[in-house]
Amino acid sequence: MDIDQIISDFLSESLLTGQKPLLVVLGGTASGKTALSVELAKKFNGEIISTDSRQVYRYMDIATAKIKPQETQGVPHYMIDIVNPDEEFTLADFVKKAKMHIEDILRRGKLPILAGGTGLYIRAICENYAIPRIPPNNELRAQLQAEFEEKGAEYLYEKLKELDPEAAGKIHPNNYRYVIRALEIACTGQKKADLKHEAQYNVLKFGIEWDREKLYERIDARAANQIEEGLINETKTLLQKGYDLSLPSMSSLGYPEMIKYINGEISLEEALNILQQNTRNYAKRQLTWFRREPDVIWISGEELAAKN
Repeated sequence: MDIDQIISDFLSESLLTGQKPLLVVLGGTASGKTALSVELAKKFNGEIISTDSRQVYRYMDIATAKIKPQETQGVPHYMIDIVNPDEEFTLADFVKKAKMHIEDILRRGKLPILAGGTGLYIRAICENYAIPRIPPNNELRAQLQAEFEEKGAEYLYEKLKELDPEAAGKIHPNNYRYVIRALEIACTGQKKADLKHEAQYNVLKFGIEWDREKLYERIDARAANQIEEGLINETKTLLQKGYDLSLPSMSSLGYPEMIKYINGEISLEEALNILQQNTRNYAKRQLTWFRREPDVIWISGEELAAKN
């Protein structure tokens, strides 16, 4: 596959039709999105917008696998380190800020590139969701949280299917935080289906896919490396700053497992094994989502690795 030629043709088409080009690099965790997006940004005068829902938080570097300064190779990156872990950051916040960066990048004659693994963030931009700025309903949220703890994620998901089946079709049943937020919106009388506008951008999507066993090997190696890089100390620092597991940000892969180790509930080996398993499960959910994403050109991770 000649990726460079595909992108060149896409940019020529966008120029001829007067459309705004937007490149997307997606895939499961540890698939190589970061490296590919930087390579393409350097070749095609691009700048990168992270579509990772956890990399928006400051102080959370190792667990979220944030790109290191030397790895950027001088390519500007946006939507990283923009809020504290105890600040609420919604899909509406992401869409507003990401579009500002996209438009600024385009105004400067450069190519905006979305890169990351949060499928809902990517879809919200590509399909131009008009997300209502509905303030959190804390009373309803507490009630739904109690229902989740008593009856499980499937119960809430069935509730959402009744109120807004289209929204339910775009959220994984186990992602109870998104399910709760969708229920909050649905209870105001609005539906996700009513929130789309005409697409703003001419979108080209590349997805990176691996043989599953090989991807799992990469995930296991990354988790082990995260501990070597200081994930335990990063977790301790966050706890010392007053951030605890009740925060959505602290549910990020890595922190719950390390907190159990820090508290003496499990050994470090057990914590690593659980982190590896949880990350593999997360990657499986990501791939299920992305397989439903339209018009993705899939690239073999093995072939990309062989070239580098």
